[in-house]
Amino acid sequence: MRLLLDTHAFLWWIEDSPRLSRTARRAISSPANECVFSVASAWEMAVKLSIRKLKLDAPLGRFLPEQLAANGFVAHGIDLRHFARVAGLPFHHRDPFDRLLVAQALEDKLAIVSPDRVFSRYGVRRVW
Repeated sequence: MRLLLDTHAFLWWIEDSPRLSRTARRAISSPANECVFSVASAWEMAVKLSIRKLKLDAPLGRFLPEQLAANGFVAHGIDLRHFARVAGLPFHHRDPFDRLLVAQALEDKLAIVSPDRVFSRYGVRRVW
């Protein structure tokens, strides 16, 4: 299965946080699954760093490539079809980053690893 980690799931995995569910932890660690990290989450992290709602041990430009490589995660780009899908989504959720993750999951047939139940309202498979 291809898993799209939302920003919280990614950070909680990196931190080995107890907030990451056992189900999510098993799915991420399973060699049968491919874990992808959206550029949308990188953008969200950059915004949160700039407004001091996030703190990292290293600059984002070093942190992300190091963590993706160390964990075997793949960066997942954004293209025009993802934006087109966002335009047609109902407003179950107003967070622009999460809406883009929904569009990527729907367009690219990805399950989302997230504690946020609203993803399920879009018909996306949520792992938690």
